[in-house]
Amino acid sequence: MATIRLTAAQALVRYLAAQWNEDGKRLFHGVWAIFGHGNVAALGEALHARRDELPTFRAHNEQAMGHAAIAFAKANRRKRMMACTSSIGPGASNMVTAAAVAHVNRLPVLFLPGDVFASRRPDPVLQQVESFSDATASTNDAFRPVSRWFDRITRPEQLLAALPAALGVLTDPVVCGPATLALCQDTQAEAFDWPESFFAPRIWHVRHSPPDARELRAATEALRTARAPLLVAGGGVLYAEAEASLARFAERHGIPVVETQAGKGALPDAHALNLGAIGVTGTAAANRAAEAADVVLAVGTRLQDFTTGSRTLFRGRLIGLNVQPFDAGKHGALPLVADAREGLASLDAALGEYRVPLAWEEAIPRWRTEWRDTVEAATAPGNRALPTDAQVIGAVQRGAPPGAVVVCAAGSLPGELHKLWRAEGAGTYHLEYGYSCMGYEIAGGLGVKMADPSREVIVMVGDGSYLMMNSEIATSVAMGLKLTIVVLDNGGFGCIGRLQEATGGAPFNNLMAHGVDLRAHAAAMGAIAEAATDLANLEAAVRRSISSSRTTVIVIETDPTRGTEAGGHWWDVAVPEVSQRAEVRAARAAYQAALTERQR
Repeated sequence: MATIRLTAAQALVRYLAAQWNEDGKRLFHGVWAIFGHGNVAALGEALHARRDELPTFRAHNEQAMGHAAIAFAKANRRKRMMACTSSIGPGASNMVTAAAVAHVNRLPVLFLPGDVFASRRPDPVLQQVESFSDATASTNDAFRPVSRWFDRITRPEQLLAALPAALGVLTDPVVCGPATLALCQDTQAEAFDWPESFFAPRIWHVRHSPPDARELRAATEALRTARAPLLVAGGGVLYAEAEASLARFAERHGIPVVETQAGKGALPDAHALNLGAIGVTGTAAANRAAEAADVVLAVGTRLQDFTTGSRTLFRGRLIGLNVQPFDAGKHGALPLVADAREGLASLDAALGEYRVPLAWEEAIPRWRTEWRDTVEAATAPGNRALPTDAQVIGAVQRGAPPGAVVVCAAGSLPGELHKLWRAEGAGTYHLEYGYSCMGYEIAGGLGVKMADPSREVIVMVGDGSYLMMNSEIATSVAMGLKLTIVVLDNGGFGCIGRLQEATGGAPFNNLMAHGVDLRAHAAAMGAIAEAATDLANLEAAVRRSISSSRTTVIVIETDPTRGTEAGGHWWDVAVPEVSQRAEVRAARAAYQAALTERQR
């Protein structure tokens, strides 16, 4: 057997560079790296040697580079991905939040944190976390609950099994999520005689699994007898590249479609059967249909509380079409375990000429028209001193070119975007709302731009998230990856401030008495920066940024007290049972009444 002598780090990098996807592209676009003593000497040397095949990118924050890698994988529908490496200690723990984001959203990222010495010869090393009861523990054990696959590499030859296992998880639609290989510092530098066959190019194919015949019969029978069926499109529709199958299925049978955050864009907003966003942040049209539906086909969604209205929205029978059995059977659903594309095609064939009753079919355009009128009114310019989030969304959409991608993650904006943004189709709407991680927005926009530099990427972010993580503005400028970043400055955490008062709490610790000059801050990082004085100025600024080749940050002050009242659904936020505040007692009474009403 032919062998080649390499360090563990060199072998790891060479292996990653040899992996390909079915589209003829390298599976790994590159490696995000912030070097430190735990990864620069060995892994850094290995990355430099193969930088033409596996480029190395430097971020300014370890969590942010994880977010960029996540966004890149999502924009590529999980068919391409990136790795992230940090040193031992705080560099590693910074990536744990990003690992959680990837875990919740079922997205592939390979985390390669440095670790302690396997030999323990120099223990305790710089930044080592010492346990008084477990000598094997390190910072990297924090990755265990937020990784789909975890291994600690203490010998070079362990990579012979660990790397294929990690790649198997990263490329499997059923268990897809982050994989972590904690790399002991001394092990990275140790050499081993590797079989040359280990580095042979490998192509990873996306598995599209068909449904079980018995489950298909049960789901078909439930749909065939439905008088008011509804289809919920989740992110699994996009990852399975099933949007054409979705459109055919809906059109042939007349079944209206509603969208989760992850599934928005699977059916274009302009499609006659698209009733828009579902759930707590949903449209009046979608939620009205959901309450009236007698059968709900949930495709590729994990049915979190914002989708189900805290499990109070769907009153009909659920069918869970999902590649993951854990999700397919949620909420007592009839499980239909299959890839979204194969499952929809099989259901379509099994249903034959079934079409929804005329009364249900006629209600759809009426509800849809009513909601579109609501959107026009909410997003239209007004004469208020401070615009609402909805009005800002309207101005940005009017200024955006066709095919632009909007990126967001946390605060009040995801709810407003979910029901108000008109997604043109797949890939034009990029929200991280599984973990709703503040700070994802700008780094995520960078990852989306890396996935397709030809597309215009518009990041919408509140000042709270902006101040949490803005460093990748400098990265985007340095890399020449232009973003348009619209910052809505409402003086703090306006979304949570409204929730605080809505639950009877005294307003405190959310809005800031003294603002920050965000325009000057962005300019200091190399961006073109301007402050929009009104909505017309904002719309013009967005258009100017599109013609620019450098990242532009546009700041506009907004009203922290107002959200879009139309649409939406109840969300279970527990209110204190006992309080000295009359406002809290009143809110508790209203909460209890709502619980009682929804449990009937």
